[in-house]
Amino acid sequence: MAAALAGTHAHWSSRFAFIMAAVGSAVGLGNLWRFPFMTGQNGGSAFVLIYIGCVILFALPVLMAELAIGRHAQQSAITSTRKMAIEAGKSGKWSVVGWVCTAAGFLVLTTYSVIAGQVMAFSAAGFAGGFAEPDGATMFYNTDGIKMFWHFLFMTLTILIVSRGLKGGIERVATILMPLFFVVLIGLTIYSMTNGAAGAAVSYLFTPDFSAVTGQTFIAALGQAFFSVSVASAIMITYGSYLPRDSNIGSSAVLIVSADTMVALIAGLMIFPIVFLVGMDPAAGLGLIFTALPQVFSTMPAGNIIGGAFFALAFIAALTSSISLLEATVAFIEENASFGRAMTACLLGGFAFMIGAGAVYSEAFAGGFVDVLSGQILLPLGGFLVAVFAGWVIPKSLMRTELSHASSGLFAFFHFAVRYIVPVAIGAILVLGLDDMFNDGRIGSMIGLG
Repeated sequence: MAAALAGTHAHWSSRFAFIMAAVGSAVGLGNLWRFPFMTGQNGGSAFVLIYIGCVILFALPVLMAELAIGRHAQQSAITSTRKMAIEAGKSGKWSVVGWVCTAAGFLVLTTYSVIAGQVMAFSAAGFAGGFAEPDGATMFYNTDGIKMFWHFLFMTLTILIVSRGLKGGIERVATILMPLFFVVLIGLTIYSMTNGAAGAAVSYLFTPDFSAVTGQTFIAALGQAFFSVSVASAIMITYGSYLPRDSNIGSSAVLIVSADTMVALIAGLMIFPIVFLVGMDPAAGLGLIFTALPQVFSTMPAGNIIGGAFFALAFIAALTSSISLLEATVAFIEENASFGRAMTACLLGGFAFMIGAGAVYSEAFAGGFVDVLSGQILLPLGGFLVAVFAGWVIPKSLMRTELSHASSGLFAFFHFAVRYIVPVAIGAILVLGLDDMFNDGRIGSMIGLG
């Protein structure tokens, strides 16, 4: 504990290891599961353009800020924000920034594990020949007890990896699985574009229809950008704390958001050609992945193999993200308790498992309360606080020192964004989104009033 509080963190063994871990954190079910169906529900390519704008204007500056904060303090998100605020002559209560981000990330993990467990079950069903049979996709996922088993199995894998530490666990998994992820992703996309309705998919993704855009579209795009890039969830502050002093945060951040956005768009090109080929509704929501696609795989040549590979791809993405979500919380507890890393990972993972168990028995709990609270309230709020903290609380000279490798143009954009663009825009989008949720009754339903 004393060593952690003194700021002696482990460091990434190489820039490649950091990039693979950071991209692995950013590239998750947010790209393969959430992005396609949110695109379908929010007007297609108009949502894509707004999403890309949110990534550049909001997620990239916040990501740079989080990596800089973590590297400067060399501690967890909560401790880093408190330490940096005190060094700047401000109140240590600014650790609220780290608290909100950590809470958001942990809450995402609780139900993320349930969805990832279903992904594992569907992958196993595909390779076992289940997609060739009616309802065969659910052959390993058809009772609440079995659903709990997969949730438990996925969370156990996450705990085991995190308990092995930075180099023995997180690095090793990321540097093996992420290259494999990209190979499978490219292979499946080529197959889909060759055998599906590629023209319709390209048109849908890249021809904007702004008539479908509402205030909710903007908050959905912003929440998706933060969810996908892994900002405002304490992950990147934690991963930044493992960076050596000579690392180039600016170029790393640009590479991370570029890779993440590329994967989201490629995922659309992988899924939508199949969707349009069979006349499916692209706005089918979660059913697009777990109900509609398995039916399509059942009619395709080698559909079991293609389907099994698709869900295996999603499993890799989910695992590399879940370990980062758990690591962000483990890092803080490890600094302030004497349990040891393995015990801390078990305790926190077990707690997340118990909360997530509620999602097994209630889709409203997972898709309503948890998704709205984490994705549409806490993540944007965390991004708002990070921007205010980096732009107004921490002196510009200190941020410039941490971003010394960034070009003058990139730093000027970063500092202007975190001072003016991000806080104002996120504040406005939060108000619009909450107003929309109150008006359509979703807030009332969440708290039992609807």
